[in-house]
Amino acid sequence: MNMKKFVVMLLLWAIVPLHAVGAFQPEAETSVNAGLTAEAGTGNGNGVSGFSSGHSSLFRGKQEDRQAGHGRQKRVMNARKIGIAIVAPGGYIPAAELQRGLETLKSQGYQVFNYYHPEKRYQRFAATDKERAAQIEQAASNPEVKIVMALRGGYGTTRLLPELDFAGLAKSGKLFVGHSDFTAFEMALLKQGGTSFAGPMLHPDLTRQDLSEFTLGHFEKCMISPDSSVKWLSRDNPDIDVEGVLWGGNLTMLAHLTGTPWMPDISSGILFVEDIHEQPYRVERMLLQLDEAGILKKQKALVLGQFTEFRAADYDNGYDFQAMLAWLRSRLTIPVLTGLPFGHVKDKVTLPVGAHARLLSRKGASELHLSDYPVVW
Repeated sequence: MNMKKFVVMLLLWAIVPLHAVGAFQPEAETSVNAGLTAEAGTGNGNGVSGFSSGHSSLFRGKQEDRQAGHGRQKRVMNARKIGIAIVAPGGYIPAAELQRGLETLKSQGYQVFNYYHPEKRYQRFAATDKERAAQIEQAASNPEVKIVMALRGGYGTTRLLPELDFAGLAKSGKLFVGHSDFTAFEMALLKQGGTSFAGPMLHPDLTRQDLSEFTLGHFEKCMISPDSSVKWLSRDNPDIDVEGVLWGGNLTMLAHLTGTPWMPDISSGILFVEDIHEQPYRVERMLLQLDEAGILKKQKALVLGQFTEFRAADYDNGYDFQAMLAWLRSRLTIPVLTGLPFGHVKDKVTLPVGAHARLLSRKGASELHLSDYPVVW
């Protein structure tokens, strides 16, 4: 390369925004796709589990590249200093855990705005209902905040629904992130046309001693790129190719909201669900509730994420998660897929709730393409 060409290239790098030329896109795409190949039901004892710490050889082979890409992506985030707010719509955490999570976010290059204060704890909640609702409204009105992340799950978000202006929140331009109990907020927002993100929360995802680089990388990818994809293996998944609105979250919260003013009416969508501490019969019962309410019948597909930390009982007499799943598939009129790497697990994807999705499955290999959702840029 001669000196003239070298100078021209330096000038181009100086004046063209980094994201416009896709400088970190290959690394981000590797972190999205390479780590998402695992076999469903391969022995973590938690029913249908399509993604666990036993990553595929493809993931292991790309580990070094993925870590390098995450480092480069983090420097981009540092340069941008994206504002992220922490709000507590439900439960509380100790002050030491809060500090650890905030430091994690700062180390990733975010400008952190914390609206949760441990001394405000009220009964089993992070603060009174009025104070917790005010946290969300204050974060949404802060012009320096781009992302609003839930502190944790637990219980309490549904108590706030009548107090919040979801039409205004949907128009705020903020990217709301969380899962579990936070599903109630996301459904109420979706009913008003707002997109949110089923993804990590401060606790436990960012307070862990063994942080998941995968979870952090995929979260960052979804915050800055308007399209992403998820791939996984599950040997019993049916062959399908469907498109629709991606929506869902925690199954208990979806069943809880059914029949209330906060439940969105989605037709021809792709519904994903996950849960924790729920026996197979309870999972079946909640899914039957959604079906009998007419919700499942209107969807293109049902995708099961991770159902973790439940114990089989002697009384079940062979009725385990797989038996429940087989009966469910014979009962429902829509295809049921398993293994989505999302839920109360260490390594999880971030899913834009309300985005356009295309779901493909062939010979046990499943892929979810996501597009048309807001980002921070």
